[in-house]
Amino acid sequence: MIAVEGLHKSYGGRVALKEVDFSVPEGEIFGFVGPNGAGKTTTIRILATLATADAGTASIGGIPVSEDPYGVRQLIGYMPDFFGVYDRLTAEEYLEFYAACHGVPRRRRRQVATELLELVDLADRAGDQVDTLSRGMKQRLCLARALVHDPQVLLLDEPASGLDPRARVEMRELIRELRRMGKTILVSSHILPELEELCTWVGFIDEGRMVAAGPMSEVRNQVISGRRLRIELVDDDSDASLAAEKVIRSRPGVIGVDFVDSGLQILVEDSFADQDLLSDLVRRGIAVRSFAQITGDLAEAFLRLTGPEGEA
Repeated sequence: MIAVEGLHKSYGGRVALKEVDFSVPEGEIFGFVGPNGAGKTTTIRILATLATADAGTASIGGIPVSEDPYGVRQLIGYMPDFFGVYDRLTAEEYLEFYAACHGVPRRRRRQVATELLELVDLADRAGDQVDTLSRGMKQRLCLARALVHDPQVLLLDEPASGLDPRARVEMRELIRELRRMGKTILVSSHILPELEELCTWVGFIDEGRMVAAGPMSEVRNQVISGRRLRIELVDDDSDASLAAEKVIRSRPGVIGVDFVDSGLQILVEDSFADQDLLSDLVRRGIAVRSFAQITGDLAEAFLRLTGPEGEA
């Protein structure tokens, strides 16, 4: 649904994008991750037809952005990281105004506004002026604005920026609902744990270059080699920990052992037989409180792929 190939963009002497490549299949939620200034917003603005690339191609729904921007705008809904609102309009009037801008027939504008306010849980605020809404409500109203023409693709640039925890949860659930409705969604954010819960695909960009992109699980597995196990002992004294460490290190396939808080964290090869280690510990009289695999998270992948470590 979204395809980007060899995208290059410079502003004066500063290169913002360097041969950026990635794709987003239909119906997926793509998390666009990178440090400040990495090129996320520039890429999104090019996809939204608000900026032009110096080289390379970008298309949405098979339509080249540079060749048919009007056709692309029919397919996309864009929510920028900073947006203005018309404070003196009511929430309903605000959506009706944008529905008119997108060519929605007059007879349908009120119905579209009503349905969207219901979708973003603002139906009870339809008659309230926009300037009386909280920031979280304004964010949801801005997302509703991006939906007035029922686009197939959503480009969301930091949609949860500045929101409190409750408002972030509401925004996350709303994005999930939009995917269930068949939307393809590209979302950039610095809130990595939420992206990890939300997204099905992910792409990392650093200093204008894509350093990894693909299905969430595949990218994590590529970046974070081996598996990690976490073992907590019933007795957390040093003797029990040292005895457990000796058993663990004696087993083939163990790459490393670290003491973390009240337990041990173990890095093992992918083929390592976890159950055999647990049986061995119990057989040797070492009481185990918990034994679990630790999933490598998006934050760890981010740190490995970006900045000085990522460049090494």
